[in-house]
Amino acid sequence: MTLGQHITALRKEKKLSQSELGKRADTSGDLIGRYERDEVKPSIDVIMRIADALNVSIDYLVGKTSFELNQDMLKRFQEVSSLPETAKKQIFMVMDALIRDFKTGQAYATK
Repeated sequence: MTLGQHITALRKEKKLSQSELGKRADTSGDLIGRYERDEVKPSIDVIMRIADALNVSIDYLVGKTSFELNQDMLKRFQEVSSLPETAKKQIFMVMDALIRDFKTGQAYATK
């Protein structure tokens, strides 16, 4: 997927018009349209503002990763990273248990 296709898909997922995204990213809706059609490539500064406006990481926006790390998740990871090691281990154990339980529930729900 191209950068333009990523911008388009995310913009539509967030139910934003090109003009709305342009305002949030401090650019114009016309330029957003040109980026989406891959007619021009935005500068790194504009890519950062678009990623912020869409609440995704730059890596996800440019297609470097398929893992969507939004600002809420990033804040949580930053908070966890500042905790002592014992607290981190406890949080990860709880997360692992919740993920395991969710996957187990999904497996039984599909049968």
